[in-house]
Amino acid sequence: MRVQIILANPNSDSFNHAIADVIRRVLLDLGHEVFFHDLYLEGFDPVLPSGEYSLPESELPLFLRNYVEEVRAAQGLIFIHPNWWGGPPAILRGWIDRVFRKDSIYNFTPNGAISHIGDKIVQVFSTSNTPKDEIELNGYGDPVDIFWRVIIFGLLGSKSFDLQNFASIILSTKEQREIWLNETKEIIKRRFIN
Repeated sequence: MRVQIILANPNSDSFNHAIADVIRRVLLDLGHEVFFHDLYLEGFDPVLPSGEYSLPESELPLFLRNYVEEVRAAQGLIFIHPNWWGGPPAILRGWIDRVFRKDSIYNFTPNGAISHIGDKIVQVFSTSNTPKDEIELNGYGDPVDIFWRVIIFGLLGSKSFDLQNFASIILSTKEQREIWLNETKEIIKRRFIN
């Protein structure tokens, strides 16, 4: 199986990086091919330049064409990010703007949107400092889940979507983080079986 991993956290010592390391090791141990991208380390520019949206895919910069081709080739997509202001960091939002392109990834028809990427296994790991049940669910209705499940992969047609949020990161102990990393291993083993 080919799996694309997109990591979006500027702090290389972050728990998001620990999650990404565990995921990559488990997938490689399972014999999968991994396309791994740390957007901050790669210096990905999230700003969609004027005119890029209307360019044919063949005229995109090579690095963008590579991202698009990996998305299409992968059977699984994994996103890892902190929850900042109810969603992923701007660098990841910009990646979606520039990579999940009309004509390359989806199109609109009179009957609605059609996806060109098929029904992939999609797994999102997010982290937050606010306790999920107290503030996010009751106050905001889980905006990260709505963003990924409904807005992005609802449109793109994924029927195999899961989001795992770990919180509160700022209040967690080393022991709690180890438990979460073990949960991460089990999720990947369960969802990405050949």
